[in-house]
Amino acid sequence: MLKTSQKTVVVTGGSGFLGSWLCERLLGDGCRVICIDSLISGRLENNKTYSGHPNFSFKEHDVINPITINEPVDEIYNLACPASPVRYQADPIHTFKTSVIGVMNMLELAESHGARLLQASTSEVYGDPAFNPQTETYFGNVNVYGPRACYDEGKRGAETLIHDYHQERNVDTRIARIFNTYGPRMRQDDGRVVSNFIIGALQGRDITIYGRGTQTRSFCFHEDLIGGLMLLMASSPETHHPVNLGNPEEYSVLDLAERVLRMTGSKSRLVYCDLPVDDPQIRRPDITSAKQKLGWTPKIGIEEGLERTIAHFQRQLEGQSMSELIQ
Repeated sequence: MLKTSQKTVVVTGGSGFLGSWLCERLLGDGCRVICIDSLISGRLENNKTYSGHPNFSFKEHDVINPITINEPVDEIYNLACPASPVRYQADPIHTFKTSVIGVMNMLELAESHGARLLQASTSEVYGDPAFNPQTETYFGNVNVYGPRACYDEGKRGAETLIHDYHQERNVDTRIARIFNTYGPRMRQDDGRVVSNFIIGALQGRDITIYGRGTQTRSFCFHEDLIGGLMLLMASSPETHHPVNLGNPEEYSVLDLAERVLRMTGSKSRLVYCDLPVDDPQIRRPDITSAKQKLGWTPKIGIEEGLERTIAHFQRQLEGQSMSELIQ
């Protein structure tokens, strides 16, 4: 197929939280963007600010099924897969299929078009890590027979397929191991800790802390993460090994809850419950590779990121309250 000067980019999961922001950035860079989403967890609402853009098109499609695109494709960002435990555990078989069969279909698409594929992998490939921070050379500590395995092992299997397609068929690939990311366009019912705490605080509901809240996470604002993905996609062919993308600042879950309460002025109570099975106790990326190979470091700190995310959810909740009054 004849390549044109305008870059055509496929974004699977492009109606999800991160995928929709990526589509917006790519359009801003002058790319033609083909958004593919099954709408199982993604929402067309996330694309509404640019849905009428002449360089944007949407295809409702589940990546576990093969797809043909009858035009040149330069790049594929594969972000298709629910990323929160609540959502990926709701249909674990489909989650595993999305991670493994879905990435195989995207690799076949990349090979047929001579396109570069970037896989949105995850810090979950490290499981409940025995070392902190986690480097890309760490093989992980993952339970293959548990409620989180559909996602953890699915993503590990996807990385194996990417390695083999790169080695055996010379497909041009990149792998981003994404650590906890948050920001506007997260679903209210997303199920991850940032959205759970903010929505609970704004509504004055009890906030659930699992365990004693001493488990740690590293929170990266979506703008930083999207910038890292785009730099990785544009990087040299030598950068085909996995690269950690996340904010190395580490916070306990209890600290996050207390920050959200302070920033919202909420009187919500903290309620403690037993830890879920296989819940990681530590999570912090070593981003040395991203710094050296991409020149990337996150810029937005936790206070600014939370402030912008809280404002987003406040607007959403106020809009819902007005709608209820009108009805």
